[in-house]
Amino acid sequence: MKIKNLNDLEVFVLTAESGSLSGAAREMNTSPASTSASLKRLETDLGLMLFVRSTRSLRLTPEGQRLLPAAKLALQELQDALEELSTGKQVIRGHLQISIPSDLGRNQVLSWLDAFQNEHPEVTIRLHLSDSITDLYRQPVDVAIRYGDLPDSNLIALPLLPQNRRVLCAAPTYLTKYGQPTSPHELAQHNCLRFHLDDSVHEQWHFYRDGQTVSVIVKGNRRANDGDAVHRWALTGQGIAYKSFLDVAPSLRSGELVRLCQDWEGETTPLWLVCADRRQLSPTVVRLREHLQQCCLSAARMML
Repeated sequence: MKIKNLNDLEVFVLTAESGSLSGAAREMNTSPASTSASLKRLETDLGLMLFVRSTRSLRLTPEGQRLLPAAKLALQELQDALEELSTGKQVIRGHLQISIPSDLGRNQVLSWLDAFQNEHPEVTIRLHLSDSITDLYRQPVDVAIRYGDLPDSNLIALPLLPQNRRVLCAAPTYLTKYGQPTSPHELAQHNCLRFHLDDSVHEQWHFYRDGQTVSVIVKGNRRANDGDAVHRWALTGQGIAYKSFLDVAPSLRSGELVRLCQDWEGETTPLWLVCADRRQLSPTVVRLREHLQQCCLSAARMML
């Protein structure tokens, strides 16, 4: 297999990202017929079908899904190398597609990314905010920020805050009305705000002190598959939440939420920057990881 025309590879990437030949044509200021010809030429060079086409839709084949990350990397690395040759400086630039958990993304990372882009204005960002686990091999995502243990050992995981933990918290209005628990055992008497992902409900909460582990099965009248919804319920006094410290650090700092049972440690929930392939660790991604790591450490100072 040999690609004879790099322009054809660029057409392939733009078509996959836009989802249509016309979208790629607009990006390249050419005609859909021209982009179609480029794709056919690339498929001939490779001896593979990269897209399944119909009159109304265009989707990647499994072969196209496998080629897309490598094609994007190759084009970006070529552009970066040319830029470095012309300027003599390492380039922090390019388009990053990032998947982030909803609560952390909205309440922390959005402002962190603002600062990153202010420092590096040639970086463009597309965010995917969701608590669902993004498939880094199939979905158009370059890197993901993820909590907890990673089930796929083939992923490249760089630590952002490995010592992050969950904390119990509630609004002053809730505590005034229902009282403040002094130990995890008392949670059975309170309305606990639970998070669920698919069919799995996080309702067994673990706490640690002096080598002792306490596990409490909690109940409550609200649960959500969105971490930010649980956070917002806690802010409005609807119950007690058991959240990643990073998610609620701004609310704890402002006094909108109060940390509970501080003589008990919550579950460890490490934070990682994850990608599918080590070749994706471009200078831009490495610099982003350094920036996010510093932001996490700064936010966590009141916990550590």
